[in-house]
Amino acid sequence: MAQGKINVSVENIFPLIKKFLYSDHEIFLRELISNGTDATLKLKHLTTIGESKAEYGNPIIEVKIDKEGKKLHIIDQGLGMTAEEVEKYINQVAFSGAEEFLDKYKDSAKDSGIIGHFGLGFYSAFMVAEKVEIITKSHKEGTKAAHWTCDGSPEFTLEEADKTDRGTEIILHIAEDSTEFLEEARIRELLTKYNKFMPVPIKFGTKEINDPEHEPATITDKDGKETKEPHRKITVDNIINNPNPAWTKQPTELEGEDYTNFYRELYPMQFEEPLFNIHLNVDYPFNLTGILYFPKMTNDMNMQKDKIQLYQNQVFVTDNVEGIVPEFLTMLRGVIDSPDIPLNVSRSYLQADGAVKKISSYITRKVADKLKLLFNNSREDFEAKWNDIKIVIEYGMLSEEKFFEKADAFALYPTVDDTYFTYEELINKIKANQTDKDGKTIILYASNKDEQHSYIEAAKAKGYEVLLLDSPIVSHLMQKLESTKENISFARVDADHIDKLIAKDETKVSKLDEEQTKALEEVLKAAIPQEKFMVQLESMDSDATPFMITQPEFMRRMKEMQASGGGGGMFGMGNMPEMYNLVVNTNSELVSEILNTTEKENQERLINQSLDLARLSQGLLKGKELSDFVKRSYELLK
Repeated sequence: MAQGKINVSVENIFPLIKKFLYSDHEIFLRELISNGTDATLKLKHLTTIGESKAEYGNPIIEVKIDKEGKKLHIIDQGLGMTAEEVEKYINQVAFSGAEEFLDKYKDSAKDSGIIGHFGLGFYSAFMVAEKVEIITKSHKEGTKAAHWTCDGSPEFTLEEADKTDRGTEIILHIAEDSTEFLEEARIRELLTKYNKFMPVPIKFGTKEINDPEHEPATITDKDGKETKEPHRKITVDNIINNPNPAWTKQPTELEGEDYTNFYRELYPMQFEEPLFNIHLNVDYPFNLTGILYFPKMTNDMNMQKDKIQLYQNQVFVTDNVEGIVPEFLTMLRGVIDSPDIPLNVSRSYLQADGAVKKISSYITRKVADKLKLLFNNSREDFEAKWNDIKIVIEYGMLSEEKFFEKADAFALYPTVDDTYFTYEELINKIKANQTDKDGKTIILYASNKDEQHSYIEAAKAKGYEVLLLDSPIVSHLMQKLESTKENISFARVDADHIDKLIAKDETKVSKLDEEQTKALEEVLKAAIPQEKFMVQLESMDSDATPFMITQPEFMRRMKEMQASGGGGGMFGMGNMPEMYNLVVNTNSELVSEILNTTEKENQERLINQSLDLARLSQGLLKGKELSDFVKRSYELLK
């Protein structure tokens, strides 16, 4: 029997491991199963290239609980270790066997899926165990099994064992403060969370299933009634993982149903099916595979953003993919797997470096290319899904310059009449009719078809197209488009009367002379609250609305941008009171009647009624003012 001290650079590394090295104790199981997976995949590689004479077979990793003995067993059928290798790989902390293996076989092993990089994974066992045993036998012919024991101090024992089959068994003697890891439900939870897609089958207990080779006989009773005899049950290994998940396959191997089934596997509690998916598959200049799904979106920008799962060679790392996936795509769902993503020793936090930036750029480009392909292949289907995906695309256009450039090919601009244009199509359609006297093309839009109905109708009467732009970030997007595209401007249909929104050379002549105009202005200012409304006299068509409330585009947009987290606050817009323009049509017969009414009470009633009608059309009439308006309206009917 050999005895010795573990070769570490500090007096006692175990308290450091327990306190600092791993942020979450539960990941010990992930690390130990990862080691077992490495050992199995290494053996597979060595048998493939003829460097091991072992029979690879169909190895599994088994996890067993011995609740009475307060032990947890992790057993693999991988390449195992000799006593010398235990000395080398276990006792010399932070010397990584996987690193050495990859270095030795770097050309032939690059695709073997070997996980380990750090060498400290095994020592995570001491976060939950007061004693750890390793019983291992190498795949090499003529070698003897070894038994290593350590109680969490730098002291260890290493002796010969009587194990006859190759592989490694790790036995954790669970500490009193970690007995939760002796509960079947807790271990099943961890295996499902971290090891659901490990590349080697993981057994956790057994289960009963119907015997596939037994066809239940039909039994006829004395009355001639037929029944089927019960299925014969058989006991089989309970394999808790899927070693060959969809993202590890080539897109050509998968059908639409395969992608849908994998989505259900990832999100068993999600009942809505995804709209479409994007399969990522690249091996140069970095390795990355994965599948991203577009779920049905809402306009809620605060939706959960931790739905994409990050794996490293099929080992779950985190569902916080910030830095790997561009922020606008964190609203998607799915899986990304890359051995090239740098991780710290706990595999829990990502480090931003050049490789990560390249991966993020690749994902952005791939998503843009897929969206363009979907648009080109089935525009009608793409248009039908637009409202469910627009928030992601608009967010991407705002936050990623490369995506903004590519989005010209598939970003849509819907009208209030449910017609969809690309930007180029839209400008070609409206340029002739919606260019103002200064040569600027005005893109009219509404944010709510019902609330802005009368304004929309006034624009359509002029033959103008009106877009329906209602996402919470549309103000930011318009700002971006106005600063990027040439000679265009967005204007909401209720920002001014239509002749002002798209000002042409022709001017309307007012029916009122200068003296009448001045008198009207004084009458209106006396009756209308100046702190809320800026009176604006305009010469419009005689059948145009007599009183119209508008809110200047700039002021309203700045307030909207601040409300959605933008830059409106830099101008102090967020705290400013609501101010509106009251546009009064001097050519309206009602306005002439107001001016010519000699009885002051009737004049005020006409002004108040007209103002309230204008406020009602903008949804600004509420509470007591609304009740007074309704009462006054009934009185006018008497």
